[in-house]
Amino acid sequence: MTVREPTLREVAPGIVLIDTRMGGLDEFNAVYLLTGNEPTLVEVGPAADAPVLLAALTRLGLAPDDLAHLVVTHIHLDHAGGAGTLLPHFPRADVWVHERGAPHLADPTRLVASTARTYGVERMRSLFGDTVPVDRDRIHSVTGGARIRFGDRSLDVLHTPGHASHHVALHDDATGALFTGEAIGSHLPWADCYRPALPPPEVDVEAAFASIETIRARRATSLMTSHFGMVADADEGCERAAARIARWSDAVRRRLDGRPEADLDELADMLGDLAARDHLADAGIPIDLERYDAIGSIRMNAAGLARYWRKRYEAEASPDPTAPERLS
Repeated sequence: MTVREPTLREVAPGIVLIDTRMGGLDEFNAVYLLTGNEPTLVEVGPAADAPVLLAALTRLGLAPDDLAHLVVTHIHLDHAGGAGTLLPHFPRADVWVHERGAPHLADPTRLVASTARTYGVERMRSLFGDTVPVDRDRIHSVTGGARIRFGDRSLDVLHTPGHASHHVALHDDATGALFTGEAIGSHLPWADCYRPALPPPEVDVEAAFASIETIRARRATSLMTSHFGMVADADEGCERAAARIARWSDAVRRRLDGRPEADLDELADMLGDLAARDHLADAGIPIDLERYDAIGSIRMNAAGLARYWRKRYEAEASPDPTAPERLS
């Protein structure tokens, strides 16, 4: 098998971005190597891209005993699916993940089944490869407020749900950079564009806004997104991401308010038109929806937002008197 040549770029002192070229596309899926006396990966990409990542680490001079830690923002296959494939190559490395995600790394059966329902089995395997379990003894669970210490640097763990209930962001004390995963959605550097990442079943719009504010409050020197790359102005990145989530979420809410019977095809077409206008305004070029699909399609966002708002409507129609009040 021919391994694609890895693309490497130092994006901050001691932080190297590795483009895994997921799905054969450039600037879609980023893994970050934190160098130092305990080299650490933030994200690992899908199992399908493990050969690219292994080639990159070899090119960077890492021997099998050098890599010390893998830290993932959440367990979706494009972020953590390759952990079980990589670990046999690095016998000293352990995996760090939010406590809610840890059981699904050890037994990915439900995670893989859920991904197959979303993408279809054939497309799932093409994009993500075959996901294998991670040895439970090599998994460390963390929660928000934890600090992961390794060698000469540490990562502060921020619980940032919205995209997924177990999602975390990671603030590097050595550089001030903050790894966002998908808490601010997707930042598309080739289009100067932000796009929500709100898939079913765990999307929570309120939590997504709160998580962006959690990130903004850290006053990071830069944001390191998984899809894709560095956002130099952290405050602007948070502001633009929140505005785009609000625009898409409000569009689905208004359509369901007026036409609760609206089906997924209709909602996806509506969001597709909105995305095309947003993209043209941001980038000055027409949207390429096929390229978007590799990191979560317009249809996936439509399904997530429709599920979220319908659940909200059901809860408001039959309120639980013991539940805390949420939005007015």
